[in-house]
Amino acid sequence: MATKRFALLVAILPSVAFTQTHSGNHNTIPSAYAGEETRLIKSLSEQDLEEIARGGGWGLARAAELNGVPGPMHLLEIADQIGLTEEQRHEIELIRAQMQADAIQAGEHFIEMEQALDLAFQQGVPTAETLERLVMQAGAARAALRLVHLNAHLLTLTLLTDAQVSQYSVLRGYTDDPCSIVPDGHDPEMWRTHNGCN
Repeated sequence: MATKRFALLVAILPSVAFTQTHSGNHNTIPSAYAGEETRLIKSLSEQDLEEIARGGGWGLARAAELNGVPGPMHLLEIADQIGLTEEQRHEIELIRAQMQADAIQAGEHFIEMEQALDLAFQQGVPTAETLERLVMQAGAARAALRLVHLNAHLLTLTLLTDAQVSQYSVLRGYTDDPCSIVPDGHDPEMWRTHNGCN
């Protein structure tokens, strides 16, 4: 008798749960992902896809940018303020152009790998082996894209003076102007010379 009651309960519960969830019960909490199910690739927004397709940074170079290693794109935007020479501008423009070309190519591969992972779930439940392969491929593609952007920061750094690097951080809002206050224990003239103060 108990077994029959259990079997009946198991048969009824899913329909009861469905009724409670979809019968206008306002106690449900929508997912933060609601609306994203219509995306072309579920893990990437349209803005993400556009940024990657044009070779944009997509925030992948933060480890360099926020630790005082300038990027070519932003350096060229503030070239006059930071006092780049014509030679520096030329070399940095070459780095920027190569970075963008490489990022577009690497970005295309990354999108392909994310699309393959997404498709695996659209078509059903992937096997553990397939899932591991797809996730590893997508991860490697993202890492390659990130490397393109971070490497461009490293190449750019070798072209700049210490004063220009300091000024970049000030202009980008990461640090205070080193010229405004000379720290205790430093010779004012030497400090201003080292930091490119006028």
